[in-house]
Amino acid sequence: MGGFYSSERISGVFSYESSELDWCEDNYKHSEHVVEYFNTISSLFFFIVAPIMLYLLHPYCKERNLAIHLVWIMMIFVGLFSAYFHMTLSFVGQMLDELSILWVLAVGYSAWFPRKLFPSFIKDRSTFSQLILVVTVITTISSFVKPTANAYVLNCFGLHLSYTVAMEMRSCNDQKVLRLAKLSVALWVLAITCWLSDRFGCSFWQELNFCYLHGIWHILIVVTVAYASTLVAYLDATYEIPYSLPGLQYWPFDKWAVGLPHIVLTGTSKTQKQC
Repeated sequence: MGGFYSSERISGVFSYESSELDWCEDNYKHSEHVVEYFNTISSLFFFIVAPIMLYLLHPYCKERNLAIHLVWIMMIFVGLFSAYFHMTLSFVGQMLDELSILWVLAVGYSAWFPRKLFPSFIKDRSTFSQLILVVTVITTISSFVKPTANAYVLNCFGLHLSYTVAMEMRSCNDQKVLRLAKLSVALWVLAITCWLSDRFGCSFWQELNFCYLHGIWHILIVVTVAYASTLVAYLDATYEIPYSLPGLQYWPFDKWAVGLPHIVLTGTSKTQKQC
């Protein structure tokens, strides 16, 4: 009897709508097999942006550390798990979605957190990465206790990263870098506004028959990550590989100054740029 109950309970967390979360979009509106159609489809935008960013940032990663590619490799999994979650609204889908974001943040911390801000008892990035790994594993296990709090914890991590970058930007006088920073912040504010509006203003949007803000959040957040991660990578490059003379460009056409930003390495001089 105990084994049967356990089996039923395990299968239950995989079942449709077993998650406590239900976003504003009407359920099963376009397909009997997809709970939230637009939220599911918009998650596939990760599969478009991530491979492009992997390609664009490869010269920087090759010079700095190929392990940094893990950020965008894991972003592909974020898109995959997000699509699975919104397709099923299952508890397992929710956990995979949120924990994949947690691990992206952990990889970002390990790769890019400035060495000068390490705790005094940590002397190198390898030790710092091990500490981040331990904290992330503990957080992963703890997240099963109160799953609905995960999204708010993740946004707190995002705020801390934003604060750290803001402190690093105080000494920067490169207008192209400053513009990238402003765009990153603007995109993040717009994205989080869509997330909060969908979560807490659903009745208002239902009256307008526009329940797609969470799907728009998916699109905005992946673009925000492209902008913000390039900014952080650029700051990292000026500290860790200044001889490469890192610069910024936009894909597909740099003269438009719109599109996906990426780093170009313009030289091998030992002279460091001021930023």
